[in-house]
Amino acid sequence: MIAKWFQINERGSTVRTELLGGLTTFVTMAYIVVVNPAILAFAGIPVGPSTVATILTAVFGSLLMGLLANRPIAVAPYMGENAFIAFGLAALGIGWQQRLGAVFVSGVVFLVITLFPLGIGAQPHLLQSIAPGIIWVSALLAAMLSLDSLFRSDFDDGSLEQILLSAHPASLSVLAKVIAHWLVTGFPLLIVAPLLAVFLGMPTSSLGVLLLTLLLGTPVLSLIGAIGVALTVGLRRGGMILSLLVLPLYVPVLIFASNAVEMAGAGLPIQAQLNILISFLIMAVFLAPWPTAAALKMSIN
Repeated sequence: MIAKWFQINERGSTVRTELLGGLTTFVTMAYIVVVNPAILAFAGIPVGPSTVATILTAVFGSLLMGLLANRPIAVAPYMGENAFIAFGLAALGIGWQQRLGAVFVSGVVFLVITLFPLGIGAQPHLLQSIAPGIIWVSALLAAMLSLDSLFRSDFDDGSLEQILLSAHPASLSVLAKVIAHWLVTGFPLLIVAPLLAVFLGMPTSSLGVLLLTLLLGTPVLSLIGAIGVALTVGLRRGGMILSLLVLPLYVPVLIFASNAVEMAGAGLPIQAQLNILISFLIMAVFLAPWPTAAALKMSIN
C-alpha cells in the first residue's frame, strides 16, 4: 500500500531505500530542534514554546509535502529567517511579537500570491494583466494584518504613556514607530517583489515601476494606518473599526499604484501616477504624525 501510494516502484526505488533516506534526513536536520530555539532565545522568545513550534512546523510541513505533494522533501524552519528575527530586527528595537508578526505577514502574502493562479486557472495572459493588482492587494493585506500591533504592546505595558510624556515631540516618536512598522511589513515586500513578479508572469519592463510604487506607496499605508490604530488602540476589539477607518483611505493608493505598473507594462507614460503617489507620501509624512499623536493622547486619557 505504501509503495503504491508513493509510487516507489515506478520511480525505481524500494521501501527500504526510502526508509533509510528518511532516517538519514531526520538525523541530518534534527539539530534544528536545539539550534532554532537557542537562536530565538536571543530575541526573547521562550525556549519551550519555540521548541514545540519548531517540532510541529517540521512534522506538519514534512507530512504535507509527502502526503499531498508526494515529494521526498523535508520541511523545517530555515536559519536565515531565525537570525533575521533574533538579530536583524533587534537592532531596531522591535519586540519579538512584532518580529513574528512580520513572518506571519510574509506567509499571508505568499499564500495570496499562490491562491490567485490556482483560482484563475491556466490563463497566463489574464494573470499577467492583473498581477500589479494582486501584488498591491497583498501589500494592503500585509499592512492591515499588522496594524493592530503598532501601538498595542506599548499600550498594554504602559510604555506608550512614557513615550508621550517624554521630552521628545510625540509626533517624532510616532514617526519612528511607523518607520519601524514599515521596515517590518513594507520593506520585506520590496525585497520579495521581484520574485512575486516573476511568479505572476509580469513583464520585466514593469519591475522597476513596481518597486518604485511599493517604495512610495507602502509607507503611506503605514502612516495612514497609524491614525486609525491610534483612534482604536484603547478598544478591546477594535480590529473591525480599524478596517472601516483605513480601508477607504487605502483605495486611492491602491488604484494609482497598480495603474502605474499596468501602464508601464503597456509602454504608456506614468509620470502623473508617480507624481500623485509622491504627493501622497509627502502629505502623509508631514501630516499623519500629528493627528496620530493627538489620538494616542486621547486614547490613554
